[in-house]
Amino acid sequence: MQEVVSRKVPSIWVPWACLLATGCATVSTPRYEPAPPTISSAPISVAAAASAKVLKRKVAIARFTNETRYGRSLLVDQNSDPLGKQASDMLYSRLIASGQFLVFERPDLSKIRAEQQLTGQENLIGVDTLLVGAVTEFGRSESGKVGFLSATKNQVARAKVEVRLIDVRTGQAFFTAAGAGEANTETGNIAGYGSQSQYDATLNDRAIGAAISDMMNTLVNKLKDRTWSTDILKVEGRQVYISGGERQGLKVGDLLTVMSQGQKVKSQQSGFEITLPGARVAGLKVAVLFGDSEANEGAVCEVADGAIPEHGNFFVTVAKEELK
Repeated sequence: MQEVVSRKVPSIWVPWACLLATGCATVSTPRYEPAPPTISSAPISVAAAASAKVLKRKVAIARFTNETRYGRSLLVDQNSDPLGKQASDMLYSRLIASGQFLVFERPDLSKIRAEQQLTGQENLIGVDTLLVGAVTEFGRSESGKVGFLSATKNQVARAKVEVRLIDVRTGQAFFTAAGAGEANTETGNIAGYGSQSQYDATLNDRAIGAAISDMMNTLVNKLKDRTWSTDILKVEGRQVYISGGERQGLKVGDLLTVMSQGQKVKSQQSGFEITLPGARVAGLKVAVLFGDSEANEGAVCEVADGAIPEHGNFFVTVAKEELK
């Protein structure tokens, strides 16, 4: 009979086998996806969002610069500011995507003027508010852990942006907002297996984008505090044409109020021109909405009560009944 010889594998080899079999499974690389800008952290119903009346203010970015040491070099001129330009472009995208503003170009205005001269159509529009901002903080850090046959590396980028809103009529900075963002990625390996810990340049972009998205919440919420109003385009008997329509939240049947512009008086105490409260002139009811874009939309209203004088300065706002 043939003798069967059995051999036991030494226990010292077992951990090595487990490590080689499971080395890649323990390595994780978290992905960072910046959240889209939201109007408010509190949940808003679809009906409430559709009925919200928001005057889309005309805004433009006067400048957006990099005020940190990051990305600066003695080999570039003062106009070469990649980080500031990147932040400016991101803010423009967020402002347009929010649907709360009419956004106009300013950083590349010279290119627009040159094109308008070629086409013979020069029609630049002034804005209500200028945005002046900067990247005020930016930095990266790395941390890691080294263990028996394993190592991990965590890369983090942090950014902070600040913006102030300036009233172009007076030059007064009437509101400031700030946002902070962070992005990170983690790599690791066990017994030589796993991800390589290379420099991740995309973290810079993600951190700045997250900071601007965080700031957008404050800007849009500030807009909600301002009283909705619009101007009268034309008066024909009992019909009144006004600016603004469906894209600003108006619906057929809405009640509006025509107010006279109050007298402007210069304050000796502050130096500002103060507009005194106006008087109610008439009530309107929205009858028809027209226009196919936010640039040309309007509404035809019927005079429900009162009358609009032929001469004078007037504006339209939401009736108190609609605010309840």
